[in-house]
Amino acid sequence: MIVDDSSTARRILTDIVNRGQNMEVSAAVADPFEAVAQLKRQTPDVMILDVQMPRMDGITFLKKLMVQHPLPVIMCSSLTEEGSRTSFECLENGAVEIIAKPRAATKEVMQELEMRIHDVIRSAAVARFRSRSGGLVSSRSSKSAPPPTFVARAKLSPDEVIPPPNANSYGKVPVTAQKIIAVGASTGGTDAIKVFLEKMPVNCPGIVIVQHMPEGFTASFASRLNATCPIRVKEARSGDLVEPGVALVAPGAHHMILRRAGSRYTVEVKDGPLVSRHRPSVDILFRSVALSAGKNAVGVILTGMGDDGALCMKEMRDSGAYNIAQDRESCVVFGMPNEAIKHGGVHETLPLEKIAARALAKAQA
Repeated sequence: MIVDDSSTARRILTDIVNRGQNMEVSAAVADPFEAVAQLKRQTPDVMILDVQMPRMDGITFLKKLMVQHPLPVIMCSSLTEEGSRTSFECLENGAVEIIAKPRAATKEVMQELEMRIHDVIRSAAVARFRSRSGGLVSSRSSKSAPPPTFVARAKLSPDEVIPPPNANSYGKVPVTAQKIIAVGASTGGTDAIKVFLEKMPVNCPGIVIVQHMPEGFTASFASRLNATCPIRVKEARSGDLVEPGVALVAPGAHHMILRRAGSRYTVEVKDGPLVSRHRPSVDILFRSVALSAGKNAVGVILTGMGDDGALCMKEMRDSGAYNIAQDRESCVVFGMPNEAIKHGGVHETLPLEKIAARALAKAQA
């Protein structure tokens, strides 16, 4: 179901969704009151909900929905500071994902947006979402549907951005006193990263993070984390130093690469193709960590759909890094951690609440 007061947005979203494999819009309505009437007739697997509407805004309706009729909700937001701020409030109140509201763009940009919307819907359909009581609730479709399959289109390897390592790559990385922690996440990751960072002390190793998120939202995400976490959190820019007590978040629609600068580390933020269906890509970050930090790094893979990060978390392990995956029970979607485990890149699997302490212990060992 699509709930959006803009008839143009409803039409564009309906066309995009209906082009998805095994997807169909059951209803497209202009406001929450019409949505409630539709919900009395049928329950959709997923709802796409506009953040800002005149009769009742998205956050107000979401809060009511999570109490009276909980289901997976994707927030659709304009690329404004107010829109992104409200979107994160929605994630904190039970929504599972954010998408940017479609707007006039090039054919390539629209194709990427369409692919993201299809992927996000598939993720939401099998996600466990947080009800108003605070617990994780399985969606109606996740109880009966098989794991979603992803179309192979545009799934490029990390080789498109960073050359693959060879037999001599890892031996050139010296052990240094400066350690780093590299984190990757997708669906459900905004909450998981918040839990992880709130447990970090001010003298923790520098942290680099890729969270799958549209362009224009990561600055607000970092700002919200910075306001609640003991450490400093900021959206990364090229040339930023990876310093103790600081977490750098990859900006939406850009890859983030770790670089060695003498005995220190910096990040490079760059454009490029979708890798493992994403930009930023966890695989890109993890490969750069394997090549630049090796055994000076700890890797963490958190909740998320798909397999981004799995291939290059194994490269991190081969380079000497110690890797931790979030366990199934605490994940919104146990996709990315499970794939990393299958690829042999994970040393141990832990509940979300225990990951920060373990990552710190291994970084300081």
